Amino acid sequence: MSNSFLYVVTVLIWGSTWIAINYQLGDVAPEVSIFYRFALSAVIMFAFCYLKKMPLRFAPKLHFQLFAFGLALFGCNYYLLYNAQGYINSALTCIAFSLIMFANIINAKWWFKTHISSQVYYGGALGLIGIITLFWPQINTVELSQTTLTGLAFCIAGVLFASTGNMLSMKNQKMNMPVLPATAWGMLYGSIFMFVMALISGKEFNFAYTVEYISSLLYLSLFGSVIAFGCYLTLLDRIGAHKASYSTIMFPAVAVIISTFVEGFIWDGYTVIGLLLMLLGNLVVLSKTKAKKQIQTETIVTQSIVTQTPAVTTAQKA
Repeated sequence: MSNSFLYVVTVLIWGSTWIAINYQLGDVAPEVSIFYRFALSAVIMFAFCYLKKMPLRFAPKLHFQLFAFGLALFGCNYYLLYNAQGYINSALTCIAFSLIMFANIINAKWWFKTHISSQVYYGGALGLIGIITLFWPQINTVELSQTTLTGLAFCIAGVLFASTGNMLSMKNQKMNMPVLPATAWGMLYGSIFMFVMALISGKEFNFAYTVEYISSLLYLSLFGSVIAFGCYLTLLDRIGAHKASYSTIMFPAVAVIISTFVEGFIWDGYTVIGLLLMLLGNLVVLSKTKAKKQIQTETIVTQSIVTQTPAVTTAQKA
């Protein structure tokens, strides 16, 4: 699959999961719902890998890394962000979580010595300003109280765990661990963590036998976890965490469009300006730099000379 396809699928699915998450809230505790989600996702992922004859056995020492990967990305990350919702509104949570792009930039440079071009910083800044503009009517009245600071602290901690999980996924792939089998183990370990946290918190392991709850659980498990994470974690290795994580900034754009049709959301000037800034930032981050284009052109010309094939024909085929 092309990088563009993986990116679009990730944005569309994760941008639409908000409505499914809304159907999960109610009679069942969030920690328990997250446990159900990733336990089911792990079963689906293991079954798929088994049918495709993908390697599922890893050396015992690698399971320590897989455990850390699952704990960070599928356990602590979700636990902290769901807890943040009890202190601040979803708009502020969304803005805080969008900082994962900058956390990934720092971690990518620290973990893998990744070179980050200036356009990534500019695009990320545009995207962040776009999200703040989009949600300005919901956040301009928020007071910087102890409750707000607590919620933001939960968010920042969740972002740091998520970014660490991103780095561990990239490390898994650099150690030749296939994405899907490694993710299956990560989801299993993440679901075990959520199970333990639900027990410690004294949550009841009940279940809502309604069409809304069951259908949203299936959607979040299959599409929101198995497919979306499969696409996103593949992108991490292909285009880098700093670029792949811009997809998190695009989620609100998809959510707003869906809300327009599902909930009758009314657009205003903040909506238009915010979305335009987010789209512009997306173009800036993912566009190829002039230097990279020049290198690719020179490579094509060199290859055409070596193979005695006209450069124009080679470029057209490429």
